[in-house]
Amino acid sequence: MAVHGDSNSVGPRRVVLGVGGGIAAYKAASLLRRFTESGHDVTVVPTEAALRFVGEPTWSALSGKRVTHEVFDDVEQVRHVLLGQQADLVVVAPCTANLLAKAAHGLADDLLTNVLLTARCPVVLAPAMHTEMWQHPATVANVATLRARGVTVIEPASGRLTGSDTGPGRLPEPDDIYAAAVRALEPGTDPRQDLDGVVVVVSAGGTREALDPVRYLGNRSSGKQGVAIAEAAAARGADVVLVAGAVDIRLPDHPRIVTRRIESALDLQAQLADLSKDADVIIMAAAVADFRPRHVATAKIKKTHGQGADGGPDESAPTIELVRNPDILAELVRERHRQGGQVPYIVGFAAETGDAEHSVLELAQDKLRRKGCDLLVVNQVGVGVTFGQDDNTVTILRRDGGAPVTAGPTTKTRVSHALLDVIATELRR
Repeated sequence: MAVHGDSNSVGPRRVVLGVGGGIAAYKAASLLRRFTESGHDVTVVPTEAALRFVGEPTWSALSGKRVTHEVFDDVEQVRHVLLGQQADLVVVAPCTANLLAKAAHGLADDLLTNVLLTARCPVVLAPAMHTEMWQHPATVANVATLRARGVTVIEPASGRLTGSDTGPGRLPEPDDIYAAAVRALEPGTDPRQDLDGVVVVVSAGGTREALDPVRYLGNRSSGKQGVAIAEAAAARGADVVLVAGAVDIRLPDHPRIVTRRIESALDLQAQLADLSKDADVIIMAAAVADFRPRHVATAKIKKTHGQGADGGPDESAPTIELVRNPDILAELVRERHRQGGQVPYIVGFAAETGDAEHSVLELAQDKLRRKGCDLLVVNQVGVGVTFGQDDNTVTILRRDGGAPVTAGPTTKTRVSHALLDVIATELRR
């Protein structure tokens, strides 16, 4: 999915375009052209390595300004401080793994990293690197740190990389980077807080359907993905209510997150019926049990129960009758329809295993048609797959038939931001 900005939506601004030392540096020339043709005042600040890919004369000719990477050039103007102080926006494309690490840890050993430390305006980073570098735990941690500070880190595209390699890590197209920059420059908006003022309700974890005071029917959901979504939404400025069932993760302690605990599907139904009245977005990431016992024993069910046909203890397994739980997601959609509005924006999850006749994606497409929610996030699950893991791979399907968005394999935090990117874009329409 590509989102293109309107070049006439903002007036001329002072933009610093940082260029990292990657093969994708040549694409930054097209990005620079987009800025200058839209009337923005652009100062290009390449790294020394970037100048080995695209030389200084190119940047000077396209920007109409002298270009340098040295901290000690124009030192009488204290340029390494002035550029960041005066900028309305800083964009770095490509942003290499090295630059991400320096930005995350506050290093400043050249002009560009000094600008990143002194800038008090929105900062947009467009990473480009090999897949292994993008998915390395150090890079994952650096991206999370930067996003937590309010920096916009665009998800890289997937495709052909240097040589014969293919995968996530490709620099997004200049039009897509420019669109993110335009959103950053729109009056009254801040891309680092693009959910500011939005009320987001997130359900997480599995439900437990009581058999007796001791036992229950449950599932393998850890709640990690739902909790990651709640934390990511709060980091982007949303007011979050996290409705948490059984989770295998510490619940967040965040000033923008209020947590409500639930046990069963009926508990969740009641909570969401109440919360949906004031919610702008509902994200149903919880793994809700489809069935519950018709009768819940008031005392622990014994291994031997009653009297057998021979007069001795009955050692057969007890018969448990199940009834279907309510379809909470479909109910939320129906209630919105009854109210005649488009709010709340409703996101469902499809945890599928596939079967002998249908693929995971086919089952998810059918579920999206039946449920009628705005987005459906589908992933393949099973023992050792998704449930309880730190990584995830999802495909985000849209009710309006728009192009699916795939995120992963990557961390559940990154999956969360990819989902919120789609939601934030839809809310702006």
